[in-house]
Amino acid sequence: MRPLGTTDPKQFIADFYTCFTEDLLRTDDDAAVIVDRYHTPDIVEIADGHRIDRDKLIAHTRPVRKNRPTIRMDVHEAIANEGRLAARYTLHSSQRGKDLAIEIYFFGQFTPEGRMRRAHMTTRTLPAAGNGERQEAVS
Repeated sequence: MRPLGTTDPKQFIADFYTCFTEDLLRTDDDAAVIVDRYHTPDIVEIADGHRIDRDKLIAHTRPVRKNRPTIRMDVHEAIANEGRLAARYTLHSSQRGKDLAIEIYFFGQFTPEGRMRRAHMTTRTLPAAGNGERQEAVS
């Protein structure tokens, strides 16, 4: 994991989530160890008003490992300043023959070594390409 200050913010957020998911899926390491590699012990994520702490984040890894999704991110814009990052991106996920696209507005804080400390996200599900619906380009 690279520090936020040394990486383009778009690339940083894409790498963060892609690497975190890949580490969960490609190893049998304890989920807590992987979560701690990418997040601080006092992590708090607020996603659409739902508070997720470290224990809830670890619990969330169980269905991820079970469903084994593939993910791809299109980061439309991102800016960073002194450990804080704001981004707008679309997360494309595919699992068990179902495609999903989620537009995400992300505001987060990262440690100097690149671990997530805080995050606030608002999401909106989009029609996913491959579900018989045309997906409009988001710009």
